[in-house]
Amino acid sequence: MNKLLIRLGINAVALYAAIYLLSGNGVTPQFEQWWQILWLALIFGLVNAIIRPIVTLLSCPLLILTLGLGSLLINTLMFFLAGWIGTQFGVGFTVEGFVPAFLGGLIVSVVSFILSLFFKEELKHQ
Repeated sequence: MNKLLIRLGINAVALYAAIYLLSGNGVTPQFEQWWQILWLALIFGLVNAIIRPIVTLLSCPLLILTLGLGSLLINTLMFFLAGWIGTQFGVGFTVEGFVPAFLGGLIVSVVSFILSLFFKEELKHQ
């Protein structure tokens, strides 16, 4: 249970960082309260847990051909999809184009990676 809460917190911080940094530059938040980012992080986690493996499997030849750089496109798609699904529930964000979605996916990936390093022991022992 603690591992799930830590992962939810990491996703929330990473999404908030991406939305904050890109706000006004192609990403428009649709939420007003701080707790709504937790719902968005939950949606993002579900998208990554359910849809990402399917997309990764289907794009395996692309990933091999690009030596893994195709995963950046998958991150872009997951960021865009999480925002769109969240918007349907009133807690998402809108993305205006490929570049903001790409940068958002990149920011989420980097922030998640860095925060996961800080919580490495907690995530490993659960």
